[in-house]
Amino acid sequence: MRVIGTAGHVDHGKSALVEALTGIHPDRLKEEREREMTIDLGFAWLSLPLGEAGEWEEVGIVDVPGHRDFIENMLAGVGGIDAALFVIAADEGVMPQTREHLAILDLLHIQGGVIALTKIDLVEDEEWLDLVESEVHSITAGTVLADAPMVRVSAKERIGLEELKAALAECLRVKPRRIDLGRPRLPVDRVFSIAGFGTVVTGTLLDGSLRLGDEVVIHPSEKKGRIRGLQSHKNKVEIAYPGSRTAINLSGVDKDEIMRGDVVTRPRDYRSTRRVDVQFNMLPGASDALRHNAWVKFFMGTAEVMARVRLLGADELPPGAQGWLQLELMHPVIAQRGDRYILRRPSPGETLGGGAVIDAHPPGRHKRFSMEVFHRLETLAEGHAAEVLHQALVAAQLASWSEVVARSNLEAGQAQEALAELVKEEKIINLDQLGGAPAQAYRPNDLVISHSYWQSLVQRALQVLADYHRANPLRVGMPREEFKSRMQRAVQGSAKLFNLLLDSLIREKHLEETGGRLRLPQHRIQFSAEQKKQVDALLAQFQRAPYTPPTLKECKALAGEEVVHALLDLEELVAMDAEVAFRKQDYLQMVAEIQALIRRQGSVSVAQVRDHFQTSRRYALALLEHLDSTGVTQRQGDVRILPRP
Repeated sequence: MRVIGTAGHVDHGKSALVEALTGIHPDRLKEEREREMTIDLGFAWLSLPLGEAGEWEEVGIVDVPGHRDFIENMLAGVGGIDAALFVIAADEGVMPQTREHLAILDLLHIQGGVIALTKIDLVEDEEWLDLVESEVHSITAGTVLADAPMVRVSAKERIGLEELKAALAECLRVKPRRIDLGRPRLPVDRVFSIAGFGTVVTGTLLDGSLRLGDEVVIHPSEKKGRIRGLQSHKNKVEIAYPGSRTAINLSGVDKDEIMRGDVVTRPRDYRSTRRVDVQFNMLPGASDALRHNAWVKFFMGTAEVMARVRLLGADELPPGAQGWLQLELMHPVIAQRGDRYILRRPSPGETLGGGAVIDAHPPGRHKRFSMEVFHRLETLAEGHAAEVLHQALVAAQLASWSEVVARSNLEAGQAQEALAELVKEEKIINLDQLGGAPAQAYRPNDLVISHSYWQSLVQRALQVLADYHRANPLRVGMPREEFKSRMQRAVQGSAKLFNLLLDSLIREKHLEETGGRLRLPQHRIQFSAEQKKQVDALLAQFQRAPYTPPTLKECKALAGEEVVHALLDLEELVAMDAEVAFRKQDYLQMVAEIQALIRRQGSVSVAQVRDHFQTSRRYALALLEHLDSTGVTQRQGDVRILPRP
């Protein structure tokens, strides 16, 4: 799932445009409606043709405030977006927050977007529109929106909306999907409670997938809870994927125990930090230099934390300069290498600049003028050997160890050291020695995958089963061969990978296998009230005539094919052949009595079974042939005997 974030000056029509595109008004607060101004984050969604074959997908929209007083709420909304919808009113053109929002998009490296020139119904002069477009091209030159298409629209008159949707779809279509690193984290942007359900948090899910029943930890409080419900765009889901707008219903956590800026993760996946090393780009338009020991507001994801600046290699950084900072945070945050952030001056409020986290867990306070520190930061910024090797493996997905080394372009010695680090951090899996092997045990032809790819396969497998259960609620599980066929592309046709994956999923109780059918542990066949009436009526007929019950064809006519299949899967009915079935308790009784007859007489014929149960030859023959096939009896001429022990 993709997420678009709006940006632009106050009253330039962002919310009206979102409502025109989606039919959803994103302003959820009464005060926002009264002031006709977005104060907090708003959310909406629409469908766009993003698939390779033009399949439609839901896309989330985060509508952020444009007013300067609420710029910090805006920062909580743009951290997890895939593209920007940059809104500029045609009647006013470029305004102060237009420039500030553009600078923030640039600092956060929001790669690409679409520029909407709104309110064109208020401008009659075509030359004025051309002048505004020229000004927009001028301010976006050299930024992440330099090549963004511009579409003239009117939300009021519904002009240009289809062209805008097409431009957004094309922008998102060429962007790579969010990678599932197997380490989900959800920066919280809203917290509320619903009567009868409890605490709900929302945000954009990053770096991994979450599913129903998962145990989670709320950072930085370390409060533990469990996922009792998941929604995306008001639809219940069993699994939420990276990049999706996600609502989590939490059990074990009160509303007052969580707030915007907290991060929901799985246990042991992350640890919080109060010190980060960062690469920093100072905005050219900043009013003053950034000085060592200055206090700033640090924005990352949805978190807003006061921080003290330790400037490395200098005492101050002038506007337009770049440098290294070590930020000491007043409160702990969850950060990862590569996360983008923004710094603002507390008073008067001003965006100073931003950049990327280089080390989320530095060993301690750095010596401010140490060349060793600078070298380490530069190596981390460029990507050290283990990171290069890991990225090569992530790109390859499934490859031999020698192929991964070749793709990484590392020397053998470097690769071996990097491998040892990746093994220690459990980022690499050797399929030929699944369970972990010493670094030196990796042989050139060993098949390897990244831990993140393995986790993506696990989530894909669970989603395949979840989709099957949703489409076939009255089936006990998915046939193993059908599951294998659905997973064929994901495992790249590797039988070894598929078998190891399936064995692991069963061993770790992520799924269960019974009679060649696979199912999620929480899946249970549940009949609707109407179906329950049909089941009761059908079983009542079996009870009235246990040895001459309705045929399966008659059962399907009475209760429906899906209900009958469910009763067979649940073993409420036991099929003898394509037409004859008995209730389980009647079947077990008949088996016991036939075995007793044979022990007493030495053998039994079809006619004797027919007469004993006062049934027809058709039912008796079907029963005995079934018992022959299951090894309960053995045919000898025209009679049945018990098999020899």
